[in-house]
Amino acid sequence: MQAWFCEETTGPEGLNWKDAPTPEPGKGEVRVAIKAASLNFPDLLIVQGKYQMKPPLPFVPGAEFAGVVEAVGEGVRHLAVGTHVAGFAGTGGFGTHAVCPAAVLMPLPPAFSFEDAAAFLCTYGTSYHALMDRAALKAGETVLVLGAAGGVGTAAIQIAKAAGAKVIAAASSDEKCALCKTLGADATINYTTQNLRDELKTLTEGKGPDVVYDPVGGDLTEAAFRSIAWRGRYLVIGFANGPIPALPLNLPLLKGASVMGVFWGEFAKREPQNNAACLMQLAAWYMEGKIKPVIEHQLPMSQLKEAFTLMGSRQVRGKLVLSNP
Repeated sequence: MQAWFCEETTGPEGLNWKDAPTPEPGKGEVRVAIKAASLNFPDLLIVQGKYQMKPPLPFVPGAEFAGVVEAVGEGVRHLAVGTHVAGFAGTGGFGTHAVCPAAVLMPLPPAFSFEDAAAFLCTYGTSYHALMDRAALKAGETVLVLGAAGGVGTAAIQIAKAAGAKVIAAASSDEKCALCKTLGADATINYTTQNLRDELKTLTEGKGPDVVYDPVGGDLTEAAFRSIAWRGRYLVIGFANGPIPALPLNLPLLKGASVMGVFWGEFAKREPQNNAACLMQLAAWYMEGKIKPVIEHQLPMSQLKEAFTLMGSRQVRGKLVLSNP
């Protein structure tokens, strides 16, 4: 096999493409021949040594991938050689093969492409858990999606629309806002050129959004929370902007609002049956054409460093996917 090995946590520059013995699966594990893997923000954090999970060096990064089961370890009953799967294993995806626990793999319906599957579990799993499980989103409610043109943002727009909600998509450029419109957003806000609070007041007739989906953090958090509706739910997804904001706690008090943490990986680990039900619903929506990953860039696996550079530019819409021949 070949893979990108992280030998020091200095960022993407510490990665090296190397040959290694193809591993054999142990008890409860399978080996997957990887066809595609996607790049997520935690992949950058983990090679910088800034993520909450710090695997021992050297390791192969790449949390999310799709491929074909090539070998099955002892005790695995629900997967067989030749099964097409998507996986979210935390590491191991940026290579030609990976060994991982069978429990982190999702069998794919026949018409599910490897590229879409590689860009599916993390973003759609996170967004469904956030909107439907944590926020209990109801049809007719209004959702504000910050960072709406990114991977989780585009997934959140599609899921909220599938659930019958009204979506206000906020992004940093007119081009990104235009993309959000094509995904079903009812209205958009370019928060680089427009005042977020003023626009929200106009678009919601002073009521504010019922749910705020925030993978961005930084300066937008307090402005968005000050606009939230009575009994609103503020979903803390991540901090792509960098700084972790400090929110004055009088704001949730005055709004009767909730601040909800969203950690899909931990949810999937602690509540596997609930997570499986979420993924079944998402797969059904995919097959019905209600949701589909937005993939702006597809590169060969050998161009991982170029993919990291693209992601760092903050100009990527949707997901970056890397493919093996």
